[in-house]
Formats: sequence, C-alpha cells, structure tokens
Amino acid sequence: MKAADARVLLTGATGGIGQVMAATLLQAGASVMLVGRAEGRLSALSDDLISRLKIPADRLTWQAADLLQTDSLTGLADAAAAWGANVVVHNAGVPSFGPLAAVDPGEIARVLHTNLLAPMLLTRSLLPHLHRQKRAQVICVGSTLGSIGLPGFSVYGASKFGLRGFAEALRRELADTAVRVQYLGPRTTHTSFNSPEVEVYNRATGTAHDMPATVATALLGMLESESAQRFVGFPEKLAARINGCAPSLLDSAFNKHRQVLSKALAASLSPTTEHATSRNSK
Repeated sequence: MKAADARVLLTGATGGIGQVMAATLLQAGASVMLVGRAEGRLSALSDDLISRLKIPADRLTWQAADLLQTDSLTGLADAAAAWGANVVVHNAGVPSFGPLAAVDPGEIARVLHTNLLAPMLLTRSLLPHLHRQKRAQVICVGSTLGSIGLPGFSVYGASKFGLRGFAEALRRELADTAVRVQYLGPRTTHTSFNSPEVEVYNRATGTAHDMPATVATALLGMLESESAQRFVGFPEKLAARINGCAPSLLDSAFNKHRQVLSKALAASLSPTTEHATSRNSK
C-alpha cells in the first residue's frame, strides 16, 4: 500500500519509537490516528507534529485508550472504524527485565496483556471493518527477542514470541483476503524504554542498538512493500534465522549474557546492597 493511501492506527504513539513512526508516516503522506493512554500527551504530540511538519490537521487525529481494559479496546476499534483506518500498527509495549524469580507476578501479567493479548483482541475487533476495505494491513511490531530467547528477557521475550506466532498464523489464515498481516522485529533501540539496568547489561554484553528513525524507516518500508516479515540489524537478523532452524546451536553464544545477569542478581541480593537500600529508604 502506498503511504498516501494509508490511514494508520498507531498504538504506543507517544513512546520514543512511536513518535518517530508517526512523523515518518505523516511525512510520507499517510494519515495517522495516534493512540496512547494520556490525553494530554496525545494532544501535545498532535499539535507538535502538525506545527513541525506543516501538515493539514485533517490528516492527524488521536484517541486515548487503555489497552489493559477490554471496554477501552472496543471503543478504540469503533473509533478507528469510524475514522476509516485501513492499517493497524501494534507498536505499544511494556518492558520486563531480570531473572524470572525476581519478576513480580503482576508485571508478568501486565507485559503479556499489553504486548500480546491487547494486539490480538484489537485485531479481532477490527477485522470486520478491515475486511470491508479494498486493501488493509496489520503490522505487529515485535522484537528480535521474539525470535531469540535471551537470558533476562524470559517474560518480555515470551510476549514477543507469542506476537510473532500470532502474526504468522493470522497471515496464513487471511492469505486469501485483502488483509495483509506483517511482523517487524527491531533489535535494541535507543530510547527510554530501556531501564538503566538494561543499558548496563547491553554494554556488558556488547549488544548493538539502533536509533528510532531506523525502526520507523523499516516500518514505512514494510507498509509499502507489504512484506510478511522483517528483522532490523545485523547480526541479529542472521541469528534469528539460525535460532529458528537450530536453537541449541546458539545456547553457548549467550553464556556471557547469563553470567552478567547472574552477577547483577547477586549484587542486588548482597547484604551491602540490602543495607544501603534500607538506609536510603528512611
């Protein structure tokens, strides 16, 4: 689909990658519906994009929605259908990092709901409308961690593995329709999405990263090429292929990641750390 013909529902629009995606799509000629939880941030972002990019106001709108609430998803789907959306970009996501034993159960549920269940439910709600379009696309923004299991990212990786499986299965399910389902897998991207702990982990393990503009450009390319799947960054895209064919071959490649994670956990549980935490909380 040409960008000029696209009316894009973009979740996670106020995030570090989402803001750049919105600008990139608008500059290419697409119309965009920004989606996020905070009305104030959505309104401010909308005003900024219209002013900075000098685009007509009717090419940009926004809708506040809490993706953790089913009723909110239904309202979002209704608003998107009334607006005439023909592209859905599932970009919203929440992070999780650390040994599984240290991850709060509530965090696990929130990550799986936001990163996996919400895209599934929103897509399901929008399918009747999308089937009525001459051409429609659903683009799931995942991660290379949805193809490569990495120590410290068991929860986040599970959500993205699930999203990739959802996109793949639905793509095949809808192959004889006008709805194309796609999966974009960026590698680590330099935004505030990464906690200080993740940044330390990435430096210690030599993990490369991209800027948000790289991911936004890849998204635009997928929109216009309608390619089924794309990974961003090398050697991550090669590792994703190898891991898909023979996962055990890469197990030893992540020994350093496991050791860094173990040291971080040991440091967080040390008596010195516990004493400092107790003292600082008073």
